[in-house]
Amino acid sequence: MARMVALQQNQLSFSPLASSLSDFSGTRLHTQLQLKRKLWQPKGSFSVSASSTKKILIMGGTRFIGVFLSRLLVKEGHQVTLFTRGKAPVTQQLPGESDGDYADFSSKILHLKGDRKDFDFVKSSLSAEGYDVVYDINGREADEVEPILDALPNLEQFIYCSSAGVYLKSDLLPHAETDAVDPKSRHKGKLETESLLQSKGVNWTSIRPVYIYGPLNYNPVEEWFFHRLKAGRPIPIPSSGIQITQLGHVKDLATAFVQVLGNDKARKEVFNISGEKYVTFDGLARACAKAGGFPEPEIVHYNPKDFDFGKKKSFPFRDQHFFASIEKAKRVLGWEPEFDLVEGLADSYNLDFGRGTFRKEADFSTDDIILGKSLVSV
Repeated sequence: MARMVALQQNQLSFSPLASSLSDFSGTRLHTQLQLKRKLWQPKGSFSVSASSTKKILIMGGTRFIGVFLSRLLVKEGHQVTLFTRGKAPVTQQLPGESDGDYADFSSKILHLKGDRKDFDFVKSSLSAEGYDVVYDINGREADEVEPILDALPNLEQFIYCSSAGVYLKSDLLPHAETDAVDPKSRHKGKLETESLLQSKGVNWTSIRPVYIYGPLNYNPVEEWFFHRLKAGRPIPIPSSGIQITQLGHVKDLATAFVQVLGNDKARKEVFNISGEKYVTFDGLARACAKAGGFPEPEIVHYNPKDFDFGKKKSFPFRDQHFFASIEKAKRVLGWEPEFDLVEGLADSYNLDFGRGTFRKEADFSTDDIILGKSLVSV
């Protein structure tokens, strides 16, 4: 039953909700390439007994990573509350999810409505409820985390979604967890959060994804390519196209988040999480085409220094080599990514873009500027 507690003109409400996912119950769609079906079930045993059931708070949880993570945690028997501002539906039924699975999830998930930047509300509401574990999916600054720690002095574990973007640019790759970090990076707030967690002496675990992709992705990573492939347009790629990067599927990331829960080997540790293979920009364009059943794409290379696109981005990736080692997570946690790149892109396409759903409308304005010049196609 729903219960309401008024705190400082903010509404703290807990109620069963409705939501949905893309393929957690099994039966994924074939790609147009007739890729083999594969049930998405995390490797390893995540059996939950009454004694191991946790009261878990997820900061965020309605957009991308948290959607997949919350379903896994509920399925494992934990009591899960999502902390959001309530501007988006807390749950939605996703492609491939059965009505029964959706109803079961929506009857168990709880919602705490509030603004995490309202520190007084965070302290009062969290201390009143008490949580065993916090997953911070959307935290960007250390000052957003400190009130959570203050409110929960008996917290068993704080699991943080950081970023591989914190590493200092280097000629020696892949990035390892022990590599130098860049205090001036645009992710410096995540670095400061990791430092805060260490200084507070809490049991913390930090996950550093590289580029994340998959159904519901709000960052136009694969969607950028799918828009151009569907329109039958050339794909403009900066420089040589042999820049190497790395993508990790959101469902593999969610599995990693579950595997660090209550894991002594993850205590005060950082883990890179991404896909097994690295890929060039040109290779990614071809992989997206293969996953969606499109013809071999026409790729056009250009020198980004020849153009001024203003505030618009002409390409969704940083124009450099950028990839990280996942060997520590494999060795310490026993975690393994289950999706290879083409299969993962097919999962994303079939359960999202291929159904006509996407986050952003196609914008080819920068493409047209590039293609308006005399360039060499490869």
